[in-house]
Amino acid sequence: MFDSFLTRAALAGLGIALVSAPLGCFVVWRRMAYFGHATAHASILGVALGMVLSVSILWGALAVALAMGLAVAWLGRRGHSSDASIGVLSHGALAFGLVAVALTPGLRGDLSSYLFGDILAVTRGDLAVIWGGAAAVMALLAWRWRALLTATLGPDLARAAGIDPRREELVLVVALAVVVAVALKVVGALLIGAMLVIPAAAARPLARTPEAMALLAALLGAASALGGLWLAYLFDTPAGPSIVCLAAVLFAITAMVPRRTG
Repeated sequence: MFDSFLTRAALAGLGIALVSAPLGCFVVWRRMAYFGHATAHASILGVALGMVLSVSILWGALAVALAMGLAVAWLGRRGHSSDASIGVLSHGALAFGLVAVALTPGLRGDLSSYLFGDILAVTRGDLAVIWGGAAAVMALLAWRWRALLTATLGPDLARAAGIDPRREELVLVVALAVVVAVALKVVGALLIGAMLVIPAAAARPLARTPEAMALLAALLGAASALGGLWLAYLFDTPAGPSIVCLAAVLFAITAMVPRRTG
């Protein structure tokens, strides 16, 4: 069945949706949406560096995305505004990445696939990378779930419980970098942040517990991936943007649901 490009595309979309959902919940709870976008934008520089150094694009994107996350965290600890730091690093990394792509022979023509994704071109090797990375991130989140939740509620509460908030922040940075790297080919650097934030935000009005929100976000993300892929096939539209469009529609629907109280 893996010989069908639509089957491979559907499996790739599912893999990204299932891992981005629980991670996206922490992004929403911590108000880190722009942090996710900055990490994704930096991956374009990683693509160019990977090509220049003749190493896997996956490792290049992972290294630069991880460096971006660590740089934002480091600047925050030195007293710099997180918004300003993210803005400078995000746009700077994207600009340097685009310049590097323009100077790299043979890469300029593939730029749109890295910006917006090319899910229909996913190979069986790509599937192994996507599901391997997704499994690693989901295992990491399952292992650190309670500690991450406590650190998200507040640094003082985390320290009182014997949890180092900086360590949990590092866990999220690593998880974000891995998801960005493996999702680059599926939805592209400009749309990864949307898949992290929109399903989680759509699930928020429907859930009463963190675990329920993560599960609902996964279901909404999976529905967006499969439904968006079907709409792209039906109307001959770009697959990555179609997935995000459907996710945005689902968010608009759930946003009209009255908030649960009690």
